[in-house]
Amino acid sequence: MAEYHTSQREVTMCPPSTMLSVEDATHIVLSITKCLEPVTVQLHEALGLILATDLHAPDPLPPYPASVKDGFAVIAADGPGDYPVIAESRAGNDAAGVIVSSGTVVYITTGGPVPEGADAVVQVENTQQIEESPEGMKRIRILTRAYKGQDIRPVGYDIQKGAVVLKSGERIGAAEIGLLATIGVVMVKVYPIPTIAVLSTGDELVDPASDFLGRGQIRDSNRGMLLAAATQQQCKVLDLGIACDENEELEAKLDKAISAGVDILLSSGGVSMGDKDFVKNLLERRGTIYFNRVCMKPGKPITFATINVASTETRPGKNILAFGLPGNPVSCLVCFYLMAIPAIRRLAGWRDPKLWRVQARISEPRTLDPLRPEYHRAIIRWEQDNGSGYPGFVAVSTGHQVSSRLLSMKSANSLLELPTGNTILPAGTMVWALLISDVSSMPVPQTSVSMDNVLSGQISSAKYENMFKNSQEEHSDTSVKVAVLTVSDTVACGAGPDRSGPRAVSVINSLSEKLGGARVVATEVVHDTVDHIRGAIQRWSDHDKVDLILTTGGTGFAPRDVTPEATKPLLDKEAPGLVQVMLQESLKVTRTAMLSRAVAGIRGSTLVSI
Repeated sequence: MAEYHTSQREVTMCPPSTMLSVEDATHIVLSITKCLEPVTVQLHEALGLILATDLHAPDPLPPYPASVKDGFAVIAADGPGDYPVIAESRAGNDAAGVIVSSGTVVYITTGGPVPEGADAVVQVENTQQIEESPEGMKRIRILTRAYKGQDIRPVGYDIQKGAVVLKSGERIGAAEIGLLATIGVVMVKVYPIPTIAVLSTGDELVDPASDFLGRGQIRDSNRGMLLAAATQQQCKVLDLGIACDENEELEAKLDKAISAGVDILLSSGGVSMGDKDFVKNLLERRGTIYFNRVCMKPGKPITFATINVASTETRPGKNILAFGLPGNPVSCLVCFYLMAIPAIRRLAGWRDPKLWRVQARISEPRTLDPLRPEYHRAIIRWEQDNGSGYPGFVAVSTGHQVSSRLLSMKSANSLLELPTGNTILPAGTMVWALLISDVSSMPVPQTSVSMDNVLSGQISSAKYENMFKNSQEEHSDTSVKVAVLTVSDTVACGAGPDRSGPRAVSVINSLSEKLGGARVVATEVVHDTVDHIRGAIQRWSDHDKVDLILTTGGTGFAPRDVTPEATKPLLDKEAPGLVQVMLQESLKVTRTAMLSRAVAGIRGSTLVSI
């Protein structure tokens, strides 16, 4: 399970030369870094930014009872039979003045307003058109019995008036843009993205476009790499070029960054112990250095400082965050990930700015460093069996890990956190992995051999890595179909996330084989009302013919906790033994389970459990 690093400790000042742990160094960086002042941007400019204020819905959605499907608005009590179609109600047409009375129906399209008098919608698939009446009126045959509220979204079903649609601190993606448009927000208050200046230092560096390398010269790789890495974080960038190892030139580059109003300065090189490593001296003269050594491999010589910029008539005062990164390319990029990215995210308003961590099993033995924890470059991929008998991440090393070998960063999507030690971690050991790119964009493994062969040493790591393919094996048809129903007013109106439903889906899918090939085929969130709960259960059991329905929520003692009351009348027979087993298992997790009013039983051929 992914988690965020968080810390509430106070900043403890220490001499800059003190060797800090990565945790302490990152804590200092984040304690000093403050969010940028919010700005207001147009809706289309807000993508990827962090919202700076709560936003409420000015009206309910839908603003009228709306049909879920194309079909016919009916009175549920009328039941199956032949009926005249007295009118049409289409999306965009309010069907004003149309009243459905007993013995009549109205044709309705998806999203169309349900006319007055109707209390259910029967989808087109459950009807049959018959000949027109002698008066020329269309007639339709309803083939199935409807229940009250069937396929109708009541007013406010999706979003209730006044509900918090988005909260301050949420990141705006494509769905959030759609929500903002839905509630009529076209100007959005957000935290801006920081501006980053990137500088390479060193007499040995020449521009990458150089065709000829003189003795002792190398092409500058760090500057382009850092500019790209900052751009990946959505930052605006300023290229300061290459500076020779001279104080005057470094001062001029820094002044240029200050004049441009940057928020962060990234320099590479000049922070080690050489007689021409001038960057530390410059940062000490112009600002405050907080640390210049971190106990990590690679990347020990990293300097963090703030540069105080005095206010002028045209520019407010500010503190520029300065990271003096190592010159070795891998050390440079690893330090950017561990130190600079959290600072960038904090400036941009992220609540939890550190890199995400997941657990992964290493696919080959790893020798630990006795002095420094290592951030080992690796590719992690999801396996249906990671060697434990369950799904999980498996980590494959990118190869030789020397800090000057940029090839070790190629394709890497994670940094494995390997502790110090005088031992070798065997293959299959679970370690923490920091995510440095989108794992979902990586090829998903498809292999005909189990991790057991890798863990036992029968397959080399190179051969194992080649087993990963570019597509995931499709699930075969299963014999047990499961539907999961979340009962929650909060989730149904969009005021909070659904945590219990996705958790149930994950457990069922991960244990599919042990549950007889069970697989979730349908999920839904409904309000805490008897009609909505019964409607979902009846549809899944009577029409969709699922084998198992699991519900979450609504089993407590609050006035709107009505899931047991809604479910019991639908059951043909109850299963008290199953309820007892469920209670025993739940008590192993929490004592409050004894207060849950669980129900289980059979409806037709469907097992229902709440």
